[in-house]
Amino acid sequence: MNIPETSVPRIVVIGGGFAGISFIKKLQKEKVQIILFDRHNYHTFQPLLYQVSTAGLEPDSIAYPLRKIFRKNVDFHFRMAEVETIQAENNTIHTSIGSLHYDFLVIATGTRTNFFGNDSIAENSMPMKTVPQALNIRSLMLQNIEKADITTDERERKRLLNFVIAGAGPTGVELAGALAEFRKGILENDYPELEEEEMNVHLIEGLDRVLPPMSEQASEKAQKFLEKLGVQIHLETFISDYDGKTVTTKDGQKFETATFIWAAGVTGAPIKGINGEALIEKANRYKVDEFNKIKGFENIYALGDIALMETEEYPKGHPQVAQPAIQQGKHLGKNFRKMLKDKNMEPFEYFDKGTMATVGRNKAVVDMGKLHFGGAIAWFLWMFVHLWFLVGFRNRVVTFFNWTYSYINYDRAARLIIRPFKK
Repeated sequence: MNIPETSVPRIVVIGGGFAGISFIKKLQKEKVQIILFDRHNYHTFQPLLYQVSTAGLEPDSIAYPLRKIFRKNVDFHFRMAEVETIQAENNTIHTSIGSLHYDFLVIATGTRTNFFGNDSIAENSMPMKTVPQALNIRSLMLQNIEKADITTDERERKRLLNFVIAGAGPTGVELAGALAEFRKGILENDYPELEEEEMNVHLIEGLDRVLPPMSEQASEKAQKFLEKLGVQIHLETFISDYDGKTVTTKDGQKFETATFIWAAGVTGAPIKGINGEALIEKANRYKVDEFNKIKGFENIYALGDIALMETEEYPKGHPQVAQPAIQQGKHLGKNFRKMLKDKNMEPFEYFDKGTMATVGRNKAVVDMGKLHFGGAIAWFLWMFVHLWFLVGFRNRVVTFFNWTYSYINYDRAARLIIRPFKK
């Protein structure tokens, strides 16, 4: 693996998401060796993946090279590899490129798509957790519209222009809104042979409202925004099957579609080797104490979506979203600095900065404590927050330019089919 030997503490971090990079940034000036492992060589700003999949942004607007983030760290090393197992008894990890000894291990592997054991949905639907998956959705969406433009079979045209999204959480709601705006702003201009009304967007949710994690006020506003855009919402509806052509629900409804996007759930992405009481199997998350240390281990920590910290306010762990991951990463970094100076660590306390989701142009909802609002003000606030948390000045500038261009011209410039669809 060619990692230099060191006399300072070696900290191995698995995962270059929000939690991992927030943790490493806090240790830039410390006398430690940090090795970061990730399957990709870039950090992905996941809240904006849906804009890549709906041709609003190019992927380089929301991705940033991990090596570039930490180029000023003196003893930082990145390896693009899969960590396969952890051998805690001798402080060793085994990866796709070799084995490595650690003094401290920080697991920040995040989540993966949860298909709830349904093999047909896993095989035939389109998940959206990574940049390649988002690009696949973009290409498939555009390919299907191109096919619809030339087919003379009315049933086939309807199937190609039927877009079905499972899950009305923030990802599903934002996807549905973006697709509805694509229909309104692009279809009639680029495809004069197609009628706007021929393209249908269906949003299916098992619970009784959209945006279940947010307030009822936010849910009501978001549903009104979506319906105004023409999205067809199906609540208290559970999907049982998708064979590649037809989505079937448990109550017998059928939706013929060539584009079925699965945004109905996530589960933790644990690594083999840490099991027993430390792993909550139902959630696939590691049980951690108030210092993010995995229970039963002295030098192994977990951050963000993969960590389950039970508190009075969050008995099932903190929400699996960006803010807890960022805050836990920063806090553990500060605690490591204390530990390296033989000072006591401080317990983690989560500060809820609020939740927001965008539905479309001038349409967003925001929950901030007891304050709930929606509309244009919420939309501008959503834009500002997402621009602020993007990694890299260039990414912020490019994203701001794209959003400004789209706002003025009702356009989505990244309408490129760049790959054949492959699972």
